[in-house]
Amino acid sequence: MKQIYYSENCNIAYDSDSVIINGKPISADEREKSSSEEYALTKMRETYRAVLSRQYENIVVLSGSGTSVGVGVGERLGKTMSGLWKSVVDKLGFAKLQDFAKKIKFDFLDEMNTDLEALLSKAILSQTFLNNSRVEKTIREIEAIIQEQCSLELPENAPQLAFLRKLTARKLKYSRVKIFTLNYDLLFEQAASKGGYVIIDGFSFSYPRLFNGINFDYDIVARNTNRPQSEENFVAKVIHLYKPHGSLDWEKVKTSNDEEHVIKSSNPRNPLMIYPSNTKFEHSYEQPYFEMISRFQQELRTKNTLLFVIGFSFYDKHIKAMIYEALNVNPSITVVVISPSVKEEDAFTDLKAKADIMGNIYLISETFQNFVKYYPSSDIYDYSSKEGEKSDTV
Repeated sequence: MKQIYYSENCNIAYDSDSVIINGKPISADEREKSSSEEYALTKMRETYRAVLSRQYENIVVLSGSGTSVGVGVGERLGKTMSGLWKSVVDKLGFAKLQDFAKKIKFDFLDEMNTDLEALLSKAILSQTFLNNSRVEKTIREIEAIIQEQCSLELPENAPQLAFLRKLTARKLKYSRVKIFTLNYDLLFEQAASKGGYVIIDGFSFSYPRLFNGINFDYDIVARNTNRPQSEENFVAKVIHLYKPHGSLDWEKVKTSNDEEHVIKSSNPRNPLMIYPSNTKFEHSYEQPYFEMISRFQQELRTKNTLLFVIGFSFYDKHIKAMIYEALNVNPSITVVVISPSVKEEDAFTDLKAKADIMGNIYLISETFQNFVKYYPSSDIYDYSSKEGEKSDTV
């Protein structure tokens, strides 16, 4: 029996012959010739659409690798961690990786499925006493492969653009939608560009685009001399984008007076990224990562917040701790977890237990693409087809 929807008030499960909703079996007659899977998925989508149709003042998205998996053009598609490992094996060869693992005393190497994050963690730790140039070279080669595999192009049918359109179809008096993506790729940036959205990402609008956290406090308004000055006239298609693990288009540079700055660059020599390893927590206290993660914690404490957790495995303990803390201290937060692995019995066990007793946690077994497809849209507040107005930063 696959349980595909968890919440305090509704649980949906099915197998090849039957459907059970809230512990009650649904007969074949009630399903009206639908297969058990079709019926269960339809009921799940009806249920979560009702939850998401409510008005939330603050919408926050935490996006993991699941939002990029399978997205891209040609053979370059977004990958899971296991997919990245396969790319590393194909590029470097398993024999070289065996030699690498032997040098750093990593005992869990498997050609088909190795924990890449654990491997890099051990390698980085080993270098503190090995200081081996060949080990260092292999680390850099693996990081270069990760960069290459995360350089994705947005396809025509990508779900990112539809997701932005549906997320921003809301009253302008509410705060801006905030997307925190743990991915290095630029899919959300490309979707925003294609859809005519303005991104507030912490970088200045001047050139070079320098990072400063204060930029997140600015907003975009339209100037119209025919309207009263006291009337709020916020531009509709604006989102906040935060990248707590860095980005393919970030670079750290030094100025002539030897000051360091983080800039956005179309062709960085060394992209500023926190690579998969157990040093992620340590790096999260450095700028600009610290600013991003601090903003995330701040948003989770805001009243009437809807948090989407999409394609995130809860593997990063510091981020997981922030979400759990928010559930304890913010009674007005709603947490919706979307992942196809929700139906697996040993996945998200802590959250499933919490969902049984808390009325503000929902777990949905759905891919990102299907979730976007069935996410409820509001035609009343859909600004995607409206002409933009001349705007200024204030």
